[in-house]
Amino acid sequence: MKKRIAIGGDHAGVGYKDQLRQHLLGLGYDVQDFGPFSSASVDYPDYVHPLSQGLEAGDFDFGIVICGSGNGVAITANKHQGIRAALCWNEELAALARQHNDANVLALPARFISYELAEKIAQIFLSTPFEGGRHQSRVTKIACS
Repeated sequence: MKKRIAIGGDHAGVGYKDQLRQHLLGLGYDVQDFGPFSSASVDYPDYVHPLSQGLEAGDFDFGIVICGSGNGVAITANKHQGIRAALCWNEELAALARQHNDANVLALPARFISYELAEKIAQIFLSTPFEGGRHQSRVTKIACS
């Protein structure tokens, strides 16, 4: 079964989002784009909240959110109880976010990494399994509810 990916962000991340969406579609992923759809200034919560709600509802396996620093989109996504968003700017962080934290949303900082690196980070994030074991009890304690 192919993985279902939700992708979104803000105006600073729209270029990377559009390229990454096409790349993931080419790899056979099912990708839903939550926007934005232009580089006009927008408020990222308007896109990240619906994306996160879809992930919480089980409509998607993973989310990818992209803004200038990656911080705003990560903070917004992490307001949702079912989300564990990880801001990653290198490949090792992407692998560890999945292996140790069972992160289900990747946050990328478009103004601080190249598109090529963003693509590599996304591929690692989407293909790395959660290790479980000693990490499971920690992940279970993250939610506040």
